[in-house]
Amino acid sequence: MSRKDTLRAMLTARDRQLPVGNSDVTPTSLPTPKQHVRSGAVGAMGRSLGKIASEVEEARALVSSGTSIVELDPLLIDVSFVSDRLNGSSEDHRALVESIREHGQQIPILVRPHPSEVGRYQVAYGHRRLRAVTEIGRKVRAIIKALSDPELVVAQGQENSARLDLSYIEKAMFALVLEDRGFDRTVIMAALSLEKTQLSRIISIGRAIPRPIVESIGSAPKTGRPRWAALAEFLKGRDWQATLTRLTGDPSFLKADSDTRFAIFDGAIRSKPVTGNQPEHWSDPEGRQAAAIKRAASNLTIVVNQKIAPDFGEFIVAELPDLYRRYAAAKGTG
Repeated sequence: MSRKDTLRAMLTARDRQLPVGNSDVTPTSLPTPKQHVRSGAVGAMGRSLGKIASEVEEARALVSSGTSIVELDPLLIDVSFVSDRLNGSSEDHRALVESIREHGQQIPILVRPHPSEVGRYQVAYGHRRLRAVTEIGRKVRAIIKALSDPELVVAQGQENSARLDLSYIEKAMFALVLEDRGFDRTVIMAALSLEKTQLSRIISIGRAIPRPIVESIGSAPKTGRPRWAALAEFLKGRDWQATLTRLTGDPSFLKADSDTRFAIFDGAIRSKPVTGNQPEHWSDPEGRQAAAIKRAASNLTIVVNQKIAPDFGEFIVAELPDLYRRYAAAKGTG
């Protein structure tokens, strides 16, 4: 069964009516998506708008099944009880805000009546759309459906993972949170569209990598299972706290994108203590040993592999004045 069919079957399984007499709920209709996009933040906006066609089709399928779209005050909506995301891209968020500001919120979010607070709602999926609409100051277009906790996490996981919105490590963290909350693995398998062996593997990798490391690296959307699995295996029995503390205090690490942060941490944790004249190797984000670092009592030498990083050595030389100014400023001597 396809993701669309699964969601439709789940959402129409029980014929429950929408709340009546709520002044914050106004029925609306689903608009036809606009075709032209204003320039600016082209890459990020393209990723957001590129999904609209399939999402509109799915939303219309839900509407045709008898599900109504309403407008809600965002202040009445709480996030899901389980998070499925790490730190997101501010560029993607700005692009989504700009798209909704110009074209309106064309795709509704899915919410359920809050299980413990009358008059409030809880998001199943559409957290980023809710955040963007709230920032703009509009009401949010939503589908309200009474969902159990398992139904909510299945809808939440399928909506994100099937559209390839969640990175590998985000799926792993989502699976861990669900399992730790007591959800059966069959529910987690349905939420992430994974088979039993795939789920076992992703949970094993997720548990082997401490949460502080994952949170410091971020979603790393281009870093797949093999590299996370290799890191998980390497971390067994090793002290990682000192390396992470050093990196999280480095502005260059904090400013890097999450895939680069993964590569930096992976390279740093694998660096062996230097004894004698044994060189220490520095690897680029693709894992290639681009430079060797030789330490001595009175000097430090960096030897660049010109085959891997042509002109990198000359670049370092050209940047020495600026690097020294930053060094002096950090030391308080500049």
